[in-house]
Amino acid sequence: MMKPVGRWVPFFFVLWATWETALSVTRYSIPEEMERGSVVANLAADLGLDVSGLAQREVKLDIFHNNKYLDINKRTGELFIVEKMDRESLCNTKTMTCFLKLDLIIESPLRIFNIELGITDINDNAPHFRRDKIELDVSESATPGERFSLPNAFDPDVGANTVKTYKLSESEHFTVDIHSGSDGTKYVDLVLMKALDREEKAVHNLILTAIDGGVPARSGTASIIVRVQDTNDNAPQFDQAVYSLNMSENSPAGTVVIKLNATDADEGPNADLTYSFTLYTSEKTQEMFWLNSKTGEIAVKGTIDYEDLKIFEMFLEAKDNGPVPLSGQCRVTVYVKDMNDNYPEITIKSLKNTVEENIPVGSVIALVGVSDRDTGDNGKVNLTMNKSLPFLLNQTSDYLYELLVSEPLDRELVPEYEIMLVVTDKGNPRLSDNETITVHLLDVNDNAPQFPQTFYTIPVMENNAPGALLSSLTAIDPDLHENQYLVYFIIEKEIVNTSMSMLFSINPENGNLYALKTFDYEIEKEFLFHIEARDSGVPPFSSNVTVHIIIMDQNDNTPLIVSPWRAHGSVVEEKIPRSTDKGTLIAKVIAIDSDSVHNSRITYQFLHNTDATLFSLDQYNGEIRTTRMFSYRDSRHQQLVVIAKDNGEPALSATVTIKLSTVETALKTYADMTEVPLGYDIFSDLNLYLVIGLGSVSFLLLITILVTIVLKCQKTKPSKAAPPCRNSVISERNSTIADSTLVSNDAYWYSLFLAETRKGKLVVRQPVPKGARYMVSSIPRSTGLTETSDSAASTLQVKQSTQ
Repeated sequence: MMKPVGRWVPFFFVLWATWETALSVTRYSIPEEMERGSVVANLAADLGLDVSGLAQREVKLDIFHNNKYLDINKRTGELFIVEKMDRESLCNTKTMTCFLKLDLIIESPLRIFNIELGITDINDNAPHFRRDKIELDVSESATPGERFSLPNAFDPDVGANTVKTYKLSESEHFTVDIHSGSDGTKYVDLVLMKALDREEKAVHNLILTAIDGGVPARSGTASIIVRVQDTNDNAPQFDQAVYSLNMSENSPAGTVVIKLNATDADEGPNADLTYSFTLYTSEKTQEMFWLNSKTGEIAVKGTIDYEDLKIFEMFLEAKDNGPVPLSGQCRVTVYVKDMNDNYPEITIKSLKNTVEENIPVGSVIALVGVSDRDTGDNGKVNLTMNKSLPFLLNQTSDYLYELLVSEPLDRELVPEYEIMLVVTDKGNPRLSDNETITVHLLDVNDNAPQFPQTFYTIPVMENNAPGALLSSLTAIDPDLHENQYLVYFIIEKEIVNTSMSMLFSINPENGNLYALKTFDYEIEKEFLFHIEARDSGVPPFSSNVTVHIIIMDQNDNTPLIVSPWRAHGSVVEEKIPRSTDKGTLIAKVIAIDSDSVHNSRITYQFLHNTDATLFSLDQYNGEIRTTRMFSYRDSRHQQLVVIAKDNGEPALSATVTIKLSTVETALKTYADMTEVPLGYDIFSDLNLYLVIGLGSVSFLLLITILVTIVLKCQKTKPSKAAPPCRNSVISERNSTIADSTLVSNDAYWYSLFLAETRKGKLVVRQPVPKGARYMVSSIPRSTGLTETSDSAASTLQVKQSTQ
């Protein structure tokens, strides 16, 4: 299809363009020297593109050699001329039309169109000769038909616009003979038509005109001066008129190409030959080869490159040394054989150096072009990666590849990739080159914080200072920047209507956990709650960990002596028969400690003993027994000071003082008591006191219970129950667990007791400290037990519960 394009130009310049699409290549053809702004074609219309979206899709025109001549109008989709194009400077070819290869690259989505633009020659250059003046010496003995080589004219144009013919000015002796070389170049020889007579005319001045085939035709001239020489009438002759041979490119300098041989029938100086390049031999060829003027040997002088020039034509002559030298010509054609001497090349046309780690699989990272100046298999290339990576090379054309993401990427595993692209040709030996692309991954918030442990057990010593640092709970987030910044907080949980945020505090920046109050082991044993770590990403991720706070006991409670009963700070007085046997139980000291099991382990020792030989003390159960019978020498009054010491560090202790008085009255000891019903007919003074005391205490007890019930009913809110503490069994004699209990909340009245008889058993009830509960069990009794011995012999089972 032909269509006029561009601006108006003189009628003899026809501006035209053609296009076609074959094998996904769109071709156009235009004449050279088109004016700036001339439209070549509408690519949007020819390629079926939406003109309205070209500007937003980042249209780019990629020309393999130079991008200064053409551009695309992103508003109309037209391909237009930016700068005049001279075919002779752009193309190193003798064909009528040379081609420029272009790629039209459209982003979002990526599309590539291959375009070839043909530049057609116009007749804008006139032929010209390398030398304006040509001098020839011609022997007068030259015979008609003898030929003399003339320099050919040069025209940069090609095809019909190059040199078409030669004309010689009017002459009766000379004419010109035109012949063509293998590449179509027109060569001209001066031919003698009529024998010369130097005496008639010694010099012939001729004008040689070279005319091209353009319309209109252009021409160039050179003057020929023919000087007629005398005698030497035999010209040298080569063995062949044309020599053809092959040689490899990159042959080393000095390599002999051929040795020419010419002969001359003359003798003497007229037969001495000198070899030389004629004017037909190009300067480029003369730079590549060296000619021995004496021997006719041709050798390599420069570097022969197949990619630079594939065929060399050398025009040589052998000239004799006669007074009028004669010469013979031949032509040597050297065909260069291609060798794999050019390394393939990699060109990064488009590259994304930085991408997010969650980039979709199949995304294009880079556009990579490859090329090789060699031909055939030597010019065929293949692009690969040097190692296995989560990327893929997709070939879109013979010399263009896409680098794609083939697998999901993870910055936490590999933060960046060094992708080495290796291009290799198919020559022998194979040549290769490489290019390294660095792709950096940007972080996205795809990892939740993680604690090193899923469960933390933190021991805390009781009586701690408020604000004390308990532990540092630090989570780890492998993300970066704001995705890595963590905030810590306690997940709210109420324990007995108390919020965890009132008991503990955590630093939101570093996870340091602090206590907000002083803990008491006897009230609170442990806490269980959760701590959450949350990052600052969008969306945020979080994780939590369970924290178990264990309150550790300190030895901060002094042992409390609950038996024998006594008023605060008073001395216990006991009476025992003087006839007491050896081993008789005199008294039993019972102490309790509200600390933990280890710290509450009580041992008993005598701090003072009037007669160390008379009494012994069991250090574990606190029983005081006689070690022998009383003698008349023993004092009637004995004083014992017993210390009860716990097992803490440092140890705490309490003491009780017992004053023993011996009486002659035969009283049964505690050891002689048995579970026999009390005889009501035996009514001693002691029993009378006990009955009176029993009545008084029962009345006081009833009043206390009524007052307590009234106070509890008046409370608006029930008291909070504290966690239960351990049970401590103080001591147990040869008796079973009691069948009745009495609970009292009086703080310090430990010596108040009640003795009564019930079915032959003695029931002892004692008050406990404020904040504690004790269950005092009954024990079997026998008749005749004194008040002192009843108190000493009581066995207590104690249950403490701190409120």
